[in-house]
Amino acid sequence: MDIVLIGLLGGLITGISPCILPVLPVIFLTAGAHPAAPGKAPEVIPAKPSRPYWVIAGLVISFSLVTLLGSLLLGLLSIPQSTIRWAGVAVLAIIGVGMLFPRFEQLLEKPFQRLPRRTVGDGGSGFGMGLALGTVFVPCAGPVLAAIIVAGATGAIGVETVLLTVSFALGVAIPLLVFALAGRSVAGRIRGFRTHERTIRIVGGVALIALAIGLAFNLPQTLQRLLPDYTAGLQRDLAESDAGKNALQLGGLVTDENRDLDRCAHNAPELAECGTAPALRGIEAWLNTPNGEAIDLPALRGQVVLIDFWAYSCINCQRSVPHVVAWDQAYRDAGLTVIGVHSPEYAFEKERANVEAGIRDFGIDYPVALDNSLSTWTNYRNRYWPAHYLIDAAGTVRHISFGEGNYAVTERLIRELLQDATPGATLPAATDTSDATPELGSTTPETFLGSAKDHNYAGAGAYRAGTGDFSFPETQPGDTFALDGTWDIETQFATPGDTAEGTIRLNYRGQEVRTVVAGTGTVTVDLSGGGTRTIEVSGTPRSIRLVEDDDPDTGTLELAVTPGVEVYSFTFG
Repeated sequence: MDIVLIGLLGGLITGISPCILPVLPVIFLTAGAHPAAPGKAPEVIPAKPSRPYWVIAGLVISFSLVTLLGSLLLGLLSIPQSTIRWAGVAVLAIIGVGMLFPRFEQLLEKPFQRLPRRTVGDGGSGFGMGLALGTVFVPCAGPVLAAIIVAGATGAIGVETVLLTVSFALGVAIPLLVFALAGRSVAGRIRGFRTHERTIRIVGGVALIALAIGLAFNLPQTLQRLLPDYTAGLQRDLAESDAGKNALQLGGLVTDENRDLDRCAHNAPELAECGTAPALRGIEAWLNTPNGEAIDLPALRGQVVLIDFWAYSCINCQRSVPHVVAWDQAYRDAGLTVIGVHSPEYAFEKERANVEAGIRDFGIDYPVALDNSLSTWTNYRNRYWPAHYLIDAAGTVRHISFGEGNYAVTERLIRELLQDATPGATLPAATDTSDATPELGSTTPETFLGSAKDHNYAGAGAYRAGTGDFSFPETQPGDTFALDGTWDIETQFATPGDTAEGTIRLNYRGQEVRTVVAGTGTVTVDLSGGGTRTIEVSGTPRSIRLVEDDDPDTGTLELAVTPGVEVYSFTFG
């Protein structure tokens, strides 16, 4: 019942969210009335009472099947993931053109004229239209939908997942059905719908074509960024409730393969028995292996394995990686195998060349798996950068460490497992890598400038996607940033307008302050009490240091950014 309830509530919330808006005109028109077939009387036939239900039923069924099984089936058939979506877009466009040009509609119907069908002019059930809409219907990706997508993409589909999917789809259907019924009511009561047949056909055809074009160019996503998501708080509260956590875990996050990971307390000082290590799945490519060969965990039995989840631009990972590199160098010959699972946080971190550059910068020689689809990340139910999973020689997870720190404990447990695997073996001396982990709460939290997850913004007005004029506030709290000038706010970064530089003011705490930037241009850093310096920016996203060791560890800095430079985030240490 928890699963069904959470699915229904998640669907209801999604059904009233702003990302539903693009499909509402089409649902209103197609569920409310149906133009008479070419050659019949020039009128619009009010839909039968059942038509709204059939339209929404088709949408719900096709949406559920595409969401739950689409990725899995397309993957098995080696067909691009976007095939179903583009097929739906094409069908909508063709139907729209047919409504504008009756002769074209007649041409489309010719191949089906010999098939048994109901009397022409009865308006049809609308089920086919609903099926087409369901293939392109993309609601806001709240936590319930995310759990369903993860389960479908990874093949972890059980009874609970199906229940969650069906209840979510029904929840979404309720608001849409209300709108469809309203459309039929208007068509049945307003005489103008019956006397302006040609106008209604044109309006319906234009609506379908507009939706198809908008989907082709991702305009619904742009609309979603421009409109505030007034349902975000409801989605978050639903996911964080006890019933929500249980239901969403059953919806694909917790599986028989990873269920026993709960036996490992995070950062525990001693070893535990936490089940067989989940598989490394969905890996796009392997780096630092002979000829790019994949690594299979069962083939490593007899060796101790450390899996490190990381991302190359994450400052927490940048402070953690030197410890992992040191462990690899010290204990590789003693039976330790280190595997870096690169799970991207940003889109640019999916680029192989960028990851390869990060590997060179950090001096990483151990194998690195590109987990661009977050399949392995999900299979381990991971939620942290970095995260370390220590596996013994029998393939059992024995220790889990989330976030920075805990390095001395992790190394002690590595040595203990190596001794267990080879009793009497002589191990090298423990590594001596300094721990630069800042004290919790002693630095400014990680700050993002993209509209998708901006944090700590202190300027006037809303911070949303699009181009806008900004100005510094009269007073700015600590641990915040503000903008001045014209800025274009994208999903993952902010960049100045085309004609003039923009300025970022950052009130910070931290001895090491870095920013991730990309593009071409300069960033001039004006640090209170620390002077001014200019940094050249060129190429793919990289992390640059703004505050050096001899600079104040608390203060204000202003960045003058030239057009062409993309600023992604600030990190602090």
